[in-house]
Amino acid sequence: MRTTSSREVYRNPWIRVREDDVVREDGSTGVYGVVEKPHFGLVIPVEGDGFWLVEQFRHPLGRRAWEFPQGTWTAGEGGTAEQLGRAELAEETGLRADGFRHLGHLDLAPGLSTQEFDVWLATGLTPGPTAREATEADMRTAFVPETGFRAMVRDGRFTDGPSLAAYSLLLLSRQ
Repeated sequence: MRTTSSREVYRNPWIRVREDDVVREDGSTGVYGVVEKPHFGLVIPVEGDGFWLVEQFRHPLGRRAWEFPQGTWTAGEGGTAEQLGRAELAEETGLRADGFRHLGHLDLAPGLSTQEFDVWLATGLTPGPTAREATEADMRTAFVPETGFRAMVRDGRFTDGPSLAAYSLLLLSRQ
């Protein structure tokens, strides 16, 4: 597929949407919408037989949702993928990790978005203060045993796709 032109159709501080005119391999033409968002870090904080999860209101869903801590740099900030993961863990949960192991790098939604993410396993956790952004003021943190986490997934109480993909990387790393 070849892009013949591209134009921005929307932008705000967190997202950019562009529309690309394309020519496919068979010569047919079309339009492709692309959502551009910065890469993010996702952390699986493991302690004993379970995980630390966060729950917050997710406006697009219109409901609260459980997930592993995750996020991207605030505009004007930056650093390595590991620094981002450590920053998100501390910001959202207050936890600091002695051990921080990279489990993988994934595409969020390659048919729609440029956004990718790194998955980290955090161990040797020490509590500390959170530093949540204003949009995270309603965030809650809870420790959930792995058996309880699996039950949450099975009964539809835990539906965050990136977190579930991250959990699959954790399961693969245990083999």
